[in-house]
Amino acid sequence: MSSRSESEHVSYVVQSESLSKRYGDVLAVDNLTFAIEAGTITGFLGPNGAGKSTTLRMLLGLAKPTSGHSTVFGSPYDQLATPALRIGAVLEATDFHPGRSGRDHLRSLGWAVGIPDARVDEVLSLVELQSASKRRVKGYSLGMRQRLGLASALLGNPDLLVLDEPANGLDPEGVRWLRDFLRDFASGGRTVLISSHVLAEIAQTVDQVLIINHGRLVAESTLDELTARVGGVVRVQSPQLDILAELLQREGIVTTRSNDHALFAQGTTKEHVGDVALAAGVAIHELVTEGSSLEEVFLDLTSEGASQ
Repeated sequence: MSSRSESEHVSYVVQSESLSKRYGDVLAVDNLTFAIEAGTITGFLGPNGAGKSTTLRMLLGLAKPTSGHSTVFGSPYDQLATPALRIGAVLEATDFHPGRSGRDHLRSLGWAVGIPDARVDEVLSLVELQSASKRRVKGYSLGMRQRLGLASALLGNPDLLVLDEPANGLDPEGVRWLRDFLRDFASGGRTVLISSHVLAEIAQTVDQVLIINHGRLVAESTLDELTARVGGVVRVQSPQLDILAELLQREGIVTTRSNDHALFAQGTTKEHVGDVALAAGVAIHELVTEGSSLEEVFLDLTSEGASQ
């Protein structure tokens, strides 16, 4: 991917430019370039070992790049004046002292950066963990630990959340709660970068996706554009399907019929199909794009046969 011009008038919250990380003979991250705009939820996807965790650690100043660089709010993480008040991150849901209560864990984190106890109570309420706040963390379920981790990320009232597998251990109700919470968080202009392997949930949560494989970026796109581009088809219903099919075939568009009296047009857009129908006076009753599922796209881009 080519470098973005510094003259672009887009305010990026996160930027990575030619980011690489080598551990001995292993190239964990390979020339990774991407950018994330404010007010978006971005899904960061890739197979196990693809380089997701290494990338997140470099973004957060926990690992030093072999080459390239990354910035958060326009600066390297370690040069931000108060990173804990601008960025909330959870890379591990097990980084708790088992003998402390959930509330005491958050209080100790808050003291380190000057956050008052009142904010601790606020975030416990936000993640719906008030009733368990005085219990020792060793008695928490995995889902409760995930909520406590999210509470710790929210302490500084950040503008950016970086979350690694936040839905792990949550029951269906908890997953839905998390999805609604993240959407509400981003609706105020704040930003979420979320790494996950639960593709069905990601597809219902994010605005855009970054997919990496073997440390390289293989897709950077809005979710709708990605699923429409890879294997997507246009579904159209009309009382004149035979005429429309012939018109589209003259345009070099492959069409197939379904049992419910619909026509599927491959390798085109609904706008083009609509223009063809309008020019010929063909009535349209339904015109939608049916993209591939995120899982299908993911497997197509990260399979062993995919180009490197």
